[in-house]
Amino acid sequence: MTDTSFIGKSVERKEGRGKVTGSAQYVDDLVFPEMIYGATIRSPIARGRIRAIHFADGIPWSEFTIVRAADIPGKNCIALLIDDQPCLAAELVNHPEEPILLLAHPDKYLVEKARQAVQIEIDPLPAIFTIEDSLAKKEIIWGADNTFKSFLIEKGNVAGAWAAADLIVEGSYETGSQEQLYIEPQGMIARANPAEGVTVWGSLQCPYYVHKALAKLFALPNDKIRVVQTETGGGFGGKEEYPSMLAAHAALLAWKSGKPVKIVYDRAEDMLATTKRHPSRTIHRTAIARGGKILAMDIDFTIDGGAYETLSPVVLSRGTIHAAGPYNCPNVRVSSRAVATNCPPHGAFRGFGAPQSVFALERHLDRVAEAVGLAPDELRRINFIREGDTLPFGQILREKINMPSLMARALDLSDYHAKRARFQKENPGRAIKKGIGFAAFLHGAGFTGSGEERLASEAFLQATPEGRVQVMAGSTEMGQGTNTVFTQIAAEALGIPCDQIEIVQPDTANVPNSGPTVASRTTMIVGGLVQKAAHALRETLLLSELLHPGYDASAFARACGQYTSEYGPLKSLVKYQHPPNLHWDDTKYQGDAYGAYAWAVYVAEVSVDTLTAEARVDDFVALQEVGKVINPTLAAGQIEGGVAQGIGFALYENVVWQQGRMVNAQMTNYVIPTSLDIPPIRVLFEEIPYERGPAGAKGIGELPLDGTAPAIANAIAHATGADVRKVPLTPEALFELLDNVQEKASV
Repeated sequence: MTDTSFIGKSVERKEGRGKVTGSAQYVDDLVFPEMIYGATIRSPIARGRIRAIHFADGIPWSEFTIVRAADIPGKNCIALLIDDQPCLAAELVNHPEEPILLLAHPDKYLVEKARQAVQIEIDPLPAIFTIEDSLAKKEIIWGADNTFKSFLIEKGNVAGAWAAADLIVEGSYETGSQEQLYIEPQGMIARANPAEGVTVWGSLQCPYYVHKALAKLFALPNDKIRVVQTETGGGFGGKEEYPSMLAAHAALLAWKSGKPVKIVYDRAEDMLATTKRHPSRTIHRTAIARGGKILAMDIDFTIDGGAYETLSPVVLSRGTIHAAGPYNCPNVRVSSRAVATNCPPHGAFRGFGAPQSVFALERHLDRVAEAVGLAPDELRRINFIREGDTLPFGQILREKINMPSLMARALDLSDYHAKRARFQKENPGRAIKKGIGFAAFLHGAGFTGSGEERLASEAFLQATPEGRVQVMAGSTEMGQGTNTVFTQIAAEALGIPCDQIEIVQPDTANVPNSGPTVASRTTMIVGGLVQKAAHALRETLLLSELLHPGYDASAFARACGQYTSEYGPLKSLVKYQHPPNLHWDDTKYQGDAYGAYAWAVYVAEVSVDTLTAEARVDDFVALQEVGKVINPTLAAGQIEGGVAQGIGFALYENVVWQQGRMVNAQMTNYVIPTSLDIPPIRVLFEEIPYERGPAGAKGIGELPLDGTAPAIANAIAHATGADVRKVPLTPEALFELLDNVQEKASV
């Protein structure tokens, strides 16, 4: 074979040229003949009963296509895990911005004017806006008890551990909502009629989620539904489930009007109406021996799911499993639940659940270390999990990870110990105080438990007679590098150059269902399928004796041409096979939660201006073990971007809710970090190849969100002595904490 080694190299991005030259086509670039423009009329209040819809004078309503819930041909729901969320509210509304009515017209400016001329008359009903009120059942707004889902993990005997403890440390921690703020807003174009069915083009992460939702909404067979992903400008989980709603609205308007319909949200509507990271509350109670050994962890974890279930059980599951972190504790209980409120439904956001529970754990452990008189790193070193130990949910750790060594390297790279001592000496009397903190954590790659087995993902490769190999998978490129990584994996497995690999646009009419592009699974799971399909295709050529060992690109192309001429299409379809040694019990919520984990230690150095109560990250070290790194530049970019979002989660991004509605839905007052707010981020990898990952790779996309906020919070606590329990730490929140520090000092 020719020297075609691409794994571990930063090859050119597959889609990069189109993006930088402007030739890439996003959904709002597409124009169809006779296309009209759609808009959504939404509820102005959180909960109530619809009494009437009024259309003001001065608008040529006869020219408009108007869709109500009664116009839906199938079931009025957005099918996902369950069918509780309506596509259009018919009688009751359960959150602000809930869709009630759809409009479309050839003049998009008139559509906007018409939207403002529709008045929805609603009789208000009592609403719930907080986790506490939902748990207290002040109103029952969903099911029998406002609870979408609950889990319980138990290991050992937590109740029996308290008596042996030298110290018990308790604490309650909170995280707020966070907007995904992808660079391209949600957008969709639909064409639909009874004869041809429904086709949508849009900015999305999961084509087959949209496919499932449309099939049920229109009561059509699967072959009458087609979903095409257009170039997608970011997703971060925000384009996982919500595109099903937008596709449904565009398709209903197209179905009734007989014309193609485009709906593209502006930034305000996107922020007001779509999903966000779940707010959370975590309560820790920890039993500890005088020497620092953690004897028991009792963790109560609750997330705010909003008005409908959507993906809350999945988010809750991951947050629950990650709540006890990379530690070996003999007695653990994690009880968790997702509860309903009358806010717009919360959904997936990078890390989904783990950033919330990891923040609470890593912040709590710094407090535990202080209480027992140990350094934060010493407490963790004593309690880190090691190969052969058992995680709280019953999984025996088989990975050869060495967390004490990983932590030691990260602390050495950041000069942690010297800076910690220096800052403590220099801070007294200074207005600007310095601090350094860290977080240690793990993140499971792929779907939890039996999820991958249920998905049964597929990937398909086909060679053209000219020797080009087409990769067909439902996994989407949204800026994270899917197309490039798949190209590298396929080229390496086939022994041909990357420019002979074509990534076929995700289109449910042409590509198999590879599962959703979420959960750090794309490279490890679907990339693994691409590798197996490539190996099978190559083996077919070798067995046919049309290709011989030591071949080059030209020989491969000739062999493809000869094979297709003599035998027909040269193709390979591979379906996911669950590893036989991984077992998960959904009923008991016990077993092998993930095939592999990424492991990390992040260190943040901060400055806190005690006069203005502003915190700033000055330096950041991100060290992680992620298996084999396929593309170093893309991998580093994933970590850098995740850390930047984590800085926003920790310090800046504060969703302000009033009566269930986001009231700062614009970029003037929903603050995200700019390039000036991001410190140097030193990204480093350790590589322990995972035997079932393509070339040994694991997943990394969500990992950096987990550890960034707690590392920063621990650094701020070190700098100021503040008892940090909640993020984001905006200046207003930090001012209150600093005031508390001063009050205690004066007593």
